[in-house]
Amino acid sequence: MSHNHDERGSPVANIEVIRNVLRSGFDLNELDWELWSEPNRQGVDRYVLWSPEDRHSAGTVGLLVRYPKGGHSDYHEHLGYELMLVLSGKLEHSNGESYEQGDLIVEEPGTFHQVSTVDGAMILAVRTQGTDPRPDIAPSLKEEVLNASEIAGERQ
Repeated sequence: MSHNHDERGSPVANIEVIRNVLRSGFDLNELDWELWSEPNRQGVDRYVLWSPEDRHSAGTVGLLVRYPKGGHSDYHEHLGYELMLVLSGKLEHSNGESYEQGDLIVEEPGTFHQVSTVDGAMILAVRTQGTDPRPDIAPSLKEEVLNASEIAGERQ
């Protein structure tokens, strides 16, 4: 990461500011979203805030993740901690819980999950380590998520 300098000439690290991040992720058009393409992941976009490739990340990753109607992650195990803050919409967790804007979820290493949404959602996700995909033991997605995914697919 390069450094800017303040008025005294002292180095200042680059600072990224995303204004009004609590609006829908689909309104954050100024960000360079990329499709998160992995097996068993449906329609999910991510914006990388920092990644393990960054010199100062200590192997962690920070992401904004947006799920369209019917979008879902793969079923996976977390090898480290994961923090998820729901910024907009409603997120369905494979444990049967639903999380809405403002809910903060912290999962310990060894946690297995899949998240999905019927109407769309965006989260801030911070992981201390990677994940291990586990499609062999994945539970079925809720019918409402599958229906929303089919409807969204028809509109594209």
